[in-house]
Amino acid sequence: MLFFIYICDIKIILNKFKSDSMEKSFTARSGYLFLLLEAIFLALAIAGFISQIVIPSVLLVVLFILVAPGFLAVDPNQCYVLVLFGAYKGTIKDNGFFWVNPFFVKKKFSLRARNFNSEPIKVNDKLGNPIMIGLVLVWKVEETYRAAFGVDEYEHFVVVQSEAALRKLAGLYPYDNIEDDHAKITLRDGGEEVNQMLEGEIRERLDIAGIHVIEARINYIAYAQEIAQAMLKRQQATAIVAARFKIVEGAVSMVEMALDELSKREIVTLDEDKKATMVSNLLVVLCGDKEATPVVNTGTLYQ
Repeated sequence: MLFFIYICDIKIILNKFKSDSMEKSFTARSGYLFLLLEAIFLALAIAGFISQIVIPSVLLVVLFILVAPGFLAVDPNQCYVLVLFGAYKGTIKDNGFFWVNPFFVKKKFSLRARNFNSEPIKVNDKLGNPIMIGLVLVWKVEETYRAAFGVDEYEHFVVVQSEAALRKLAGLYPYDNIEDDHAKITLRDGGEEVNQMLEGEIRERLDIAGIHVIEARINYIAYAQEIAQAMLKRQQATAIVAARFKIVEGAVSMVEMALDELSKREIVTLDEDKKATMVSNLLVVLCGDKEATPVVNTGTLYQ
């Protein structure tokens, strides 16, 4: 029985801790009613001073001064977090003109969507190559309690954690598959899949601050300046080799087709030496970088 009571007490404490660490709504009083009250205080105080009723007039002035700091106006997509002597009292998200306890500390937060366009930072990819990479992040404050009390300076927290997530992602994949032929996902060609992984990583990191990640994607990626020229030459060499491979493959097919057609139509009978000469000439013509210059032979094939 005592164990059951102990478990229940633990659950109550945990539930209380959870409820105390979550955003809660605060219902404020209409500011127009207290504005009218302020006008009455001021009018009575002036009338009292005119009538030389000093003490009540002074008290009215003191009340007027105490009530005045309680007014606040909440614009669309903005809110106020209210704190009284270190205790969180709630968040006002309703738009309008309100009055709250003058002793409340009012922290203003924007609920609008914001852009963070990071400057390209130098990181190492999976293969250790230095690259420059940047991101664009669209985010907004969703849970004001965690944004106000969960982290210190939530805007700076967004910047630091976004760049940390970007560094982590860059270290998981190669820039491209030139050096890693077995890489299924690369930073340059990963596209939406890489962006989804980046978004998930940033969302997990910013959850502690009550930040909602709307979108995150890589907006800049390139090799670092010290290796950019070398990598460009390597990419060009790879492209040239691939193009040459296709050219040779096509040339061999065309030579084979030419020999087959000559043999089928019995246009000319070629021995092995003549076939070898013809193959050599055709490959030179088809695989050369420049157009071949024809030479007309007016004698026999052996002249």
